[in-house]
Amino acid sequence: MKPCSACGQPLPADANFCPACGAPAHSTPPGSRDATTGSFDPVTVGGEPEPDEFGDVPPLAPGTGMLVIVHGPGSGSRFLLDREVTSVGRHPDTDIFLDDVTVSRHHAEFVREPSGIAVRDLGSLNGTYIGTRRVEYQVLATGDELQVGRFKLLFVGEGTAGTVGQRP
Repeated sequence: MKPCSACGQPLPADANFCPACGAPAHSTPPGSRDATTGSFDPVTVGGEPEPDEFGDVPPLAPGTGMLVIVHGPGSGSRFLLDREVTSVGRHPDTDIFLDDVTVSRHHAEFVREPSGIAVRDLGSLNGTYIGTRRVEYQVLATGDELQVGRFKLLFVGEGTAGTVGQRP
């Protein structure tokens, strides 16, 4: 059994994705963090997926999630949310770099909470939306569509829909 190049866990011989972290079983997995910069490289899955099509998303480890760009530049790209905090913005040092003027430099972050993964807006100019509702903080559920600037992102993972709160 060869080890996963993203997390080091042993991979079954027939695995397409790592059962521990969800990274593709490639020698240089797209969608995993670059060891030198810590930033994510997107996985291009091609085409613009429909919001209810989760068939090509690998099984995710408990406490993790994934974002899929369903509309905007890089449509089809996927980002694994496996850290305690994952930042998103237009600044090159953010974990998920969205290069568009409609995205603030430090736009939002995804935070692991006991109830799942939450999104927290960081005071962005254009706001962070779930569906058509602007949110400052919300725990996400599979199928939630977020809007960050002109990017629409589909969330896949654990959580309870509609858990809205103030910024902790």
